[in-house]
Amino acid sequence: MKNIAVIGSGTMGNGIAHVFAQNGFPVALVDVSEEALQKGVATITKNLDRIIAKGNLTEEQKEQTLAHIKTYTSLEEGVRDADLVVEAATENVDMKLKIFKDLAAFTKPEAILASNTSSISITRIASVTDRPDKVIGMHFMNPVPVMKLVEIIRGYSTSDAVTTEIMEISKQLGKTPTECNDYPGFVANRILMPMINEAIYSLYEGVAGVEEIDTIMKLGMAHPMGPLQLADFIGLDVCLSILHVLHDGFGNPKYAPCPLLVNMVQAGHKGVKSGQGFYSWTHGTKDLVVADRFKKS
Repeated sequence: MKNIAVIGSGTMGNGIAHVFAQNGFPVALVDVSEEALQKGVATITKNLDRIIAKGNLTEEQKEQTLAHIKTYTSLEEGVRDADLVVEAATENVDMKLKIFKDLAAFTKPEAILASNTSSISITRIASVTDRPDKVIGMHFMNPVPVMKLVEIIRGYSTSDAVTTEIMEISKQLGKTPTECNDYPGFVANRILMPMINEAIYSLYEGVAGVEEIDTIMKLGMAHPMGPLQLADFIGLDVCLSILHVLHDGFGNPKYAPCPLLVNMVQAGHKGVKSGQGFYSWTHGTKDLVVADRFKKS
């Protein structure tokens, strides 16, 4: 496997492109606009500079990594020579189905098609392609250059050979691939999202405040960040989308999203990406500042 294409240059997409390129793979980074691509490459450059500052990368290695990345606004052109495509577009099922229909038309018949989806069924995605045996989930964790786990999701028809190949290529990236089957939320988000949702319910019902909930989970459970801070970091809209997948997929009311989460997303308060969530992210320091709405009077 030589040529990699990554669809989407946002937070996850540029991180995935970064790790492939840093490990010597030629990468075609594809997005709908040149502006988005430039922003993605700028983020990769910034992250490489951080690694250099820690003494774990040389300037020459940085330049080699960037040289491995080519950008495209044309999906057809970007994926034409790909041996593996990793889709990292927005967590929207209709968008992903459209992308995979196009990928089936534009890629070589032998190309493996992977999705970085955090919750959407790989089997459903594969159903719109001409090669369901070659469709698989590669769920990287954020931030991609730092986090070791790749959740490998087998669709109903994913072949053993494709699974083995994706497990191996993940190891070549310095990651720890871990296999699971295709059920709503897979493993990571099936366990994580109900915890985040319960933390939001605890706030919604007045059990405790934002800082108290996060402090209890950090100090009591040794979590590196509290569930409300983590929700802001993931994106409240993404959390809501995953909870809808779990709720619809299992039909179990325990997965129903908290009304506070629904209202916050509808109001445009999506966490770090919008500048407001359970915390304020616009004050320009690394200090955690609880959003005005949740400050105690």
